[in-house]
Amino acid sequence: MSTSIKTSQDFKRTTVTAALPYANGGLHIGHIAGAYLPADTYVRYLRMKNHDVVFVSGSDEHGAAITLRAKKEGITPKEIIDKYDTLLKNSFKDFGIEFDIYHRTSSDLHKETAQEFFTTLYNKDVFRKQTNEQFYDEKFEQFLADRYIVGTCPNCQNDNAYGDQCEKCGSTLSPTELINPKSALSGEKPVLKSTSHWFLPLQNYDTWLREWILESKKEEWRAGVYGQCKSWIEQGLHERSMTRDLDWGVPVPLPDADGKVLYVWLDAPIGYVSATKQWAKNQEKEGKGNQEDWKKYWLKQENKADDSRLIHFIGKDNIVFHCLIFPIILKAHGDYILPENVPANNFLNLEGDKISTSREWAVWLNEYVEEFPTKKDELRYVLTSIAPETKDSEFTWATFQSRINNELVDTLGNFVNRTVVLINKYYDGIVPNIDLSIATDLTDFDKETLEGIKTQTEKVSQNLETFNFRDGLFEVMELARIGNKYLATTEPWKLQKTEPQRVEQIMKISAELTANLAILMRPFLPTTSDKIAQMLNITDELKWNVAGNLELVSGKINKAILLFEKIEDELVESQVKKLGDNKARKLKELKEQKEESAEINPIAEIQPEIQFEDFSKIDIRVATIKNAEPVKKADKLLKITLEVGEQEVTVASGIAEHFSPEEIIGKQVCWLANLAPRKMRGIVSQGMILLAENEKGKLVFVSPEKMVNTGAQVK
Repeated sequence: MSTSIKTSQDFKRTTVTAALPYANGGLHIGHIAGAYLPADTYVRYLRMKNHDVVFVSGSDEHGAAITLRAKKEGITPKEIIDKYDTLLKNSFKDFGIEFDIYHRTSSDLHKETAQEFFTTLYNKDVFRKQTNEQFYDEKFEQFLADRYIVGTCPNCQNDNAYGDQCEKCGSTLSPTELINPKSALSGEKPVLKSTSHWFLPLQNYDTWLREWILESKKEEWRAGVYGQCKSWIEQGLHERSMTRDLDWGVPVPLPDADGKVLYVWLDAPIGYVSATKQWAKNQEKEGKGNQEDWKKYWLKQENKADDSRLIHFIGKDNIVFHCLIFPIILKAHGDYILPENVPANNFLNLEGDKISTSREWAVWLNEYVEEFPTKKDELRYVLTSIAPETKDSEFTWATFQSRINNELVDTLGNFVNRTVVLINKYYDGIVPNIDLSIATDLTDFDKETLEGIKTQTEKVSQNLETFNFRDGLFEVMELARIGNKYLATTEPWKLQKTEPQRVEQIMKISAELTANLAILMRPFLPTTSDKIAQMLNITDELKWNVAGNLELVSGKINKAILLFEKIEDELVESQVKKLGDNKARKLKELKEQKEESAEINPIAEIQPEIQFEDFSKIDIRVATIKNAEPVKKADKLLKITLEVGEQEVTVASGIAEHFSPEEIIGKQVCWLANLAPRKMRGIVSQGMILLAENEKGKLVFVSPEKMVNTGAQVK
């Protein structure tokens, strides 16, 4: 382990946060794999070490996503958040994610805390009040928050991007960057209208961010997290509005801010602080502490060595908010500690496609727990073993089956079961009384196996300390593989009658290895750990400091119980079918809604008939757009340079309202080559680029299905 990377031993206490889920829907396995399972695993590890840790999360109950969902369901925002807060809280509890507190941003305490942050920054002249133009829905007579604006993403052409983010490619956007923006309320094109807001000048913190992140976090933070921060900083930071024109949220605490609320990404992360405050209040009521104890976990202490360590567990789409914006807010406030690490995960895909709640392409946590109430550890195992720590990964039900059958059942379950069954069979459940630390007749293989217990303990600890949960779980399973190899090689069932003393050694070593498995797997698979401890009749609480110990099991143990069951093909098939059925049903609903709300565009009138000889005169070639630029005093025109074979031609095309110059460079298009040149706005346009119009009125290029050589003739 690099000495430059700080671990839990370097701090007196740790504050662990898990991203606040929006209270406008349920939790799916992508959420769990991304933020909550790694956070829960890490906190369980710290608790086993008797480390002082507080683990907080809660429902994010403000922002446009909530009000949009309320309008969609025809109920109030309050009814929405109450409904989904209950669902979220129960889903976490039923699955075994153990927060110290799961709070709500709709609470009075959160409102008070968030407003205090804003007021402190306001009084320090951190914000800049500006009047600018913002999209406004004339039909609904209201300004549109970012999530109330939908349009085409300029980066990936997704037609359903929001004004703040494209959920398909993950790009962070501003509303004016969208192509063909429309109001999510009325479906109409919004107009720009003046309004005033308070902005956080991110650029003022450029030097500090370079020093804090680029110079000091490169070795500690995941490459993807560091790289995204570096990209944002080097592209140049800009001011960002910290308020919104909405009637739902934390009101801006200023006299000239009527009808304005705090921006959700100022509001939401402060929810970690208010949650910790509420936890401290609860602790005091239970006689376990003082309501001021929250300060130890969030505020700078007189002696820096007494500062808590702050760890944020999030998905990669929230990196900019947790690594740049929130730290700037904490820095500007002045009293708060900064994140020590932000082990953000990438995305989890599902059966060859991205998880999509709008298309019902998801495995919902509450449905999984209801359908498989005894298989929580199985899902924990699979999601951790494929954790998207360094890149996007994929969950399939076939993977679920193979991981459980080949690894949990055949490796871990097999070793534990054989050990417990043989001790019960040979010794009536009494573990052989052998002190392995002083035994002089152990074989080299015995010693190698016992050394493996200590080696694997060190490897698991190292991986947990550095947030490498996937590798940590692998090392736990490696110990199970060591155990299987030990029993398979020593074959005690063949020696019981001829070498009973040797078998006693083998079974004692196997029992101690099994006990160590129970300890090492506990952060990952808590229920399985409990079952193994029960079988071994270990009544003391399993603590990390005894991992590697070879005197954990003594006396009489209990009978073997089944740890895992094989997953049959029928289960896999039914779950894949369920996904497909849900997706088909949802797509049908969306299609019907679209047909009800949109006008049916009749096919354009067919032009007069021509003869084949006329058609054969047309010369259409494949070309690549090499450059594009706007034309002065011509809002609809783009001047485009095409590469056709070894030559370049210029075309003036009236597509500026549909495409930005940057997004079309590199695209292959079909070019009508022998159209007579035409002068447009001083540009001699040579030929024409072919486009079609979709059902939304948006132009799309007519392009070859695969890349071909430029200049190729279309036949």
